[in-house]
Amino acid sequence: MKKIFYGILFCFAVVSFSACEIDNFDLPEETIKGRVVDVSTGDLVLTDQGSEGTRIRLRELSWTETEVPDNFDFWCMKEGVFQNTKVFKGHYNVRIDGAFIPLVRTTSSGDTIADESKYVDIEGVTEVEFEVQPFLKLEWVGQPTVSNGKITAQVRVTRGVSPADFRAKIEPMGGYNDGMLNVTDVRLFVSQVPHVGYREWDNRYTTQINYDGNSFDSLLGQTITITTNGEIPAGRTVFVRAAARINYATENIRRHNYNEAIRVEIPN
Repeated sequence: MKKIFYGILFCFAVVSFSACEIDNFDLPEETIKGRVVDVSTGDLVLTDQGSEGTRIRLRELSWTETEVPDNFDFWCMKEGVFQNTKVFKGHYNVRIDGAFIPLVRTTSSGDTIADESKYVDIEGVTEVEFEVQPFLKLEWVGQPTVSNGKITAQVRVTRGVSPADFRAKIEPMGGYNDGMLNVTDVRLFVSQVPHVGYREWDNRYTTQINYDGNSFDSLLGQTITITTNGEIPAGRTVFVRAAARINYATENIRRHNYNEAIRVEIPN
C-alpha cells in the first residue's frame, strides 16, 4: 500500500549528511461506499462502530511495491453502511467480517473453501453491496417505558441463519461444535450518544442477561423484557439499543447483533 508521509521529514547524519527522500505520491482522493444487507430480507445489518462491529478490509492488488499487499481496515457505521473518501485509485479485494457467516472461509490447514469477498476497481465514487447471513436478528417490541429512572424495554431475538445452514458452512472450517450456536447474552446498552453500543455505553445503567448452554433456545422468537440498572437522573436524554451474540467468534471476536437505537427522555 502506498505510504504518505505528512509534515516535515527530518534527516539525521551519523558520519555525513544524507539527502531526505520525500514521498511525492498524490494524496488519496477516491471513495468507496457501501451497504451490508441481510441476504434473506434486504434489511441493513446493524452493527457496532469499532473493532467489535463490522470491519471492512481493503487489499490493493494493483500496487506491486511489496509481494504481499498491506491490509487497510476501517469500520462500518452502526446503520450498516460504510464510506471511506481517502482511497488510492486501483484494483482492490474488499472483504468484510462481522456478526454473520464469514464470507471468506478456510480450513484449519489454510485451504480456501469459500470466497465471497469482492474484487473492484476503485475510481471516483465506487459503491459495493454485501449480502450476508447475520447470526441473530433483534427487533423492538413496542416502545420502551420509563419508571423511577429505569427504562424497561421488550425485544425479540430470532436466528438470521438456520442451524443447518450454519453447520454446513462452519463445520468444514474445523473445530465445529453445536454449542457455537448458543446465545450467550442479551444486553440493553444505555448511552448519552446516539451511536450507543459496545464502544459507547454507560455501565451504571446498561444491563446484561447471561444464558448458560442452550437455555436461550426456548426464548427465540419470544418477547424478552429487560430493564436498565441504577437510576437515570430526571431530565436526562439517553439512547438505548439491544444486542445479543452467539458463542462463535469471527476473526477472534464474538460480535453482537443489534437493533436500531431509540432515544428515551427521562421525565422530570
